[in-house]
Amino acid sequence: MVRAIFFDMDGLLIDSEPLWHEAEIYGFGLAGLCLTPEQCLETTGLRVDEVVRFRYAERPWDAPSQEVVTAAIVERLVALVREKGILMRGVPEALGFARRSGLRMALASSSPYVIIDAVLDTFGLRSAFEVIHSAEEETRGKPEPDVYLTAARKLGVDPADSVALEDSPNGVLAAKAAGMKCIAIPEPVHRHDPRLAKADAVIDSLAEFDADLLKRLSAGP
Repeated sequence: MVRAIFFDMDGLLIDSEPLWHEAEIYGFGLAGLCLTPEQCLETTGLRVDEVVRFRYAERPWDAPSQEVVTAAIVERLVALVREKGILMRGVPEALGFARRSGLRMALASSSPYVIIDAVLDTFGLRSAFEVIHSAEEETRGKPEPDVYLTAARKLGVDPADSVALEDSPNGVLAAKAAGMKCIAIPEPVHRHDPRLAKADAVIDSLAEFDADLLKRLSAGP
C-alpha cells in the first residue's frame, strides 16, 4: 500500500538541468576548466560538492579552492532559478493528485537548502510538502539511499510503503536502494540509460502520475 510520495526537485519539479549546466560552466570556468553541457550531464543527480570533487579528481587545479567553486556554482544557480526558472510539465497536476489521494508528501533533493528554498519560494510550493530534506545533511549523496532514508524517517513512514519520483539515473538508484518503489520521468538524454531499468515505471511527465499508475504500484510486482 502506497502511503507517501517523495519528490526529487531538480529536473522533476523545475526545469533546472540547463540552469545547472550554465552555473557549472561558470563555476568551473573560474578554475580554468572549460566544460561542455555534455560533460555536465555526466554528474546529473549528484550533490554539487560531489560534482566539484569529481572534476577536481579528474583534473586538479590550483585556485580557487573547491569550496569557492562550489559556492560560486550555487550562487549562480540560485540567481538563474529566480531569473528564468520554469516548472516542469504536470507539476500542479501531480501535487494536486497526491493531495486528493491522501498521500503524504516529502521533498528529497541533492541540492543544498539555499537552492531548495529558492525553488520553493519562487514557485510557491513550500506548503505542498510535510518534510523537506536536503542531501547536504548526509555524508553520502545520491546514488546512495541516505537522503531518502532520512526523509522517510522524518516523515514517519516505511520506505516500503513509499514511491519516489525521480528524473535522473542516480536518483533512481538512490530510491531503489532505500527500498522504495520508483517512477522515473527522465530527460530525453537519459532515456536510454540502463540504470533506469531499476525503476518500477517510466513515464514521460508528471501529468501521467495518476490513479491507474498508483494502483499498479500499490499492487506490487
